[in-house]
Amino acid sequence: MIKSILVANRGEIACRVFRTARAMGLATVAVYSEADADAPHVAMADEAVLIGPAAARESYLDGEKIIDAALAAGADAIHPGYGFLSENADFAEAVVAAGLTWVGPPPEAIRAMGFKDAAKALMAAAEVPVTPGYLGEDQSAERLKAEADKIGYPVLIKAVAGGGGKGMRKVEHAQDFAAALTSCQREALASFNDDRVLLETYVQRPRHIEVQVFGDAHGNVVHLYERDCSLQRRHQKVIEEAPAPGMSEVARAAVTQAAVNAAKAVGYVGAGTVEFIADASEGLRPDRIWFMEMNTRLQVEHPVTEAVTGVDLVEWQIRVAAGEPLPLGQHQIELSGHALEARLYAENPAGGFLPSIGVLEHFRLPEDLVRIDSGVEEGGEITPFYDPMIAKLIAHAPTREGASDLLAQACSEVEVWPVRTNAGFLARCLDHPDFIAGEVDTGFIEARIEALAARPDPTEPALAAAAMALTLTEEDAAPAGPWAALTGFRLNAPSSRTMRLYLGDRGFDAPLYSDDVPDDVLLTEDGEVVVFDAGETFVLTPRPPMKDAAHSGGGDGAIASPMPGKVVAVSVAVGDAVARGQTLLTLEAMKMEHALAAPFDGVVEAISVSVGDQVSEGVALARLKAAD
Repeated sequence: MIKSILVANRGEIACRVFRTARAMGLATVAVYSEADADAPHVAMADEAVLIGPAAARESYLDGEKIIDAALAAGADAIHPGYGFLSENADFAEAVVAAGLTWVGPPPEAIRAMGFKDAAKALMAAAEVPVTPGYLGEDQSAERLKAEADKIGYPVLIKAVAGGGGKGMRKVEHAQDFAAALTSCQREALASFNDDRVLLETYVQRPRHIEVQVFGDAHGNVVHLYERDCSLQRRHQKVIEEAPAPGMSEVARAAVTQAAVNAAKAVGYVGAGTVEFIADASEGLRPDRIWFMEMNTRLQVEHPVTEAVTGVDLVEWQIRVAAGEPLPLGQHQIELSGHALEARLYAENPAGGFLPSIGVLEHFRLPEDLVRIDSGVEEGGEITPFYDPMIAKLIAHAPTREGASDLLAQACSEVEVWPVRTNAGFLARCLDHPDFIAGEVDTGFIEARIEALAARPDPTEPALAAAAMALTLTEEDAAPAGPWAALTGFRLNAPSSRTMRLYLGDRGFDAPLYSDDVPDDVLLTEDGEVVVFDAGETFVLTPRPPMKDAAHSGGGDGAIASPMPGKVVAVSVAVGDAVARGQTLLTLEAMKMEHALAAPFDGVVEAISVSVGDQVSEGVALARLKAAD
């Protein structure tokens, strides 16, 4: 009998598990790093235990500290959430050895599915269709290159122990393979302490279809239908939905049965996700859907499955871990409506999707429109130590069109400052005609990246709101007198009032046609006005910027760190001639690699860092001299 549960995680998933645990009458225990001392998941739990410094390897990845915390707090069970130690079989075994209940699959199932090469071989033996590729033990660069040439380009390199898009590279041409392999192996080693890779043929019009499965200790295994996670950027999921658009009953029966067979093949218990890649060039055909991998944990996108089935998957996890049978049989699990989830990230799409960090001075999410799963709050801080996801927005409606419209509206109403987010980008994805038509695949975003990532101009209502806010501020500061009431006065024409506002070095004529300042307008101490419009955040000022500020950003040849991070690669040397867009250095921050490119053709004049250096935001990394 479980009476108290510790969540070995942080952020929104810790809060999510605590909500269900509380509803079940269970006591809750949080763990936290020094960076998360004031985090919402800490305040939400009945008890919280400090487990170490900000670095994940010294806190959330230290299984011994987490088990000690559970024992000290008197917890009966440990729920791993996702990420961190959720798919670590050794940790799962240590939890059980300590006399605690592991809210997850058996360690042997985690091991069986933990390495992509072994998992694919196991699935092939169980007659689950797998993607063609190379799964061999020979990991030499020469052998891998030869196998890639044999498979044909484009080819996909994937970390054997990978997940979440880390340690994965698409290679278009043979001459790019060596560099992509090195980068993939380096990222895999940093993320999973394992640099082994496998190769797969790259499906030309891929759809990412996954099936939620659930098993219990009594031999029962069910599926809870499929999700479509095809909208991705750099192999990271952006928008997920259930059920998959265009999925026929024949194809659904085939893929869900394959998923159940996969789970049974490893004696699966608990929540798991079987992921498939589908060639959608001729629609979703049963014979063109192949097994990719199995995630032996709860998925980030599990709320869309909860929405269309009415099942609380976390409650099922806890009950199954306690030895209970599955609450429902397969015939009792029905689909209802359509659900979509958007991942709100702290990043700047218009700035190359670089992560954004800082204090959430203003933080408003549309909780009256959609379900919000979040682990941050106003006044909290987005740090460089962890994943940059701020929240998940989940919409459910009777139809896909209705759910999409609702989610697009919700993304448009997000207000976050001064941290940048991808809310506007998400809204544009959801409003795109091809997405509305269900014409999605994993290349959807990349093929439309310029239109989707580019920030639009502020609308007239947004400009008017900003102008009125500044006008009222100036009027409050100005002395009263008869002339103050003559703003816009004309002898022979209607009153017309405008104000010149600047967004960077671009000027806009903002109309003044209201005396009310909307709630979604902020005034800064620097005399700027922040206005939220269609998910975007605009900082406007009544004065043009100084020339130096308007022309900064790499034009002088200085390459500065856009965020705190670790230098993991220096790709050039002093004196090298480089072309615009060529990678100079690579930083690792927020669990991802970020390449810094040359802003113009030139020669490397200086490099001020080395591999392994930890750098702060704004630190000079290199300098270029423009080509003659």
